[in-house]
Amino acid sequence: MSLEDLTEALVKSLVKDPDSVSVRQFDVEEDFITIEVLVNESDMGTVIGRNGATASAIRTIVQASAYINGEKKVKINIDSF
Repeated sequence: MSLEDLTEALVKSLVKDPDSVSVRQFDVEEDFITIEVLVNESDMGTVIGRNGATASAIRTIVQASAYINGEKKVKINIDSF
């Protein structure tokens, strides 16, 4: 499973409207993979969590998967539309 697919599965399992979730991966930087997650504004609080705990957990899981598979470090940007 790619990092993009993993991130998408994690986020979609949390939100009320999984069809509105958009996940894109960018390999612009040499040392990092950037994953951009767009969710509906009403689901933003659920994805971020209290004090950012849920977003931090998502980042940790995706980063651990990248480490296990020998990939670059991962940055995840979460935003709403």
